[in-house]
Amino acid sequence: KPLRRIAVSFEELAAVAKQQPAMDAGAFSRACSNVSVLFGCLGIAFKFAEMDYVAKVDDLVEASKSISTLPSMVERDIQTDTVRKPGSHTRNLLRVKRGIDMVKVLFEQILVTEGNSLRDAASVAYAQVFAPHHGWAIRKAVSAGMYALPSKSQLLKKLNEDEESAKVQMQNFVRSSAPVICYVDDLFTSRNLGIDW
Repeated sequence: KPLRRIAVSFEELAAVAKQQPAMDAGAFSRACSNVSVLFGCLGIAFKFAEMDYVAKVDDLVEASKSISTLPSMVERDIQTDTVRKPGSHTRNLLRVKRGIDMVKVLFEQILVTEGNSLRDAASVAYAQVFAPHHGWAIRKAVSAGMYALPSKSQLLKKLNEDEESAKVQMQNFVRSSAPVICYVDDLFTSRNLGIDW
């Protein structure tokens, strides 16, 4: 059950985010890789996000083999002046955090939206998290792709969940991803790196 795996891995990260100054890079990237399956279930509208997200998570997984914590990963890029360079671990970390944020908002919206359509929930999540960072062409393509989203029941079937179990796991993820997102944001803002690039 991918939703349960996602929720559990983020509950473990949330506990760390609330207590420890240095989050383990391996644990973070493994938890994030659990989310990849969800992007795959959303179809063509989020294909760009899936491809981008998976590539960035793979980079963090690889980096975590030699860099033990997220703060040391960011510090290394600061020292080499590569923070904003395409392909840098820090830039990839920011993009992955955005993917987690998008899923959090998507789940929040699914939990409060009636009916079987995911279009409104996905549109709100995209507009809130990704749209400010995308050019007109990508926004237009995503907008068109929203019509190809699976229904809520199709998504739950792909995830092997019924409505009740899915609701519990989505609530768990929303609750546990919030401190993790804050942790990564703080990692950037405490070093004056900003998060809007």
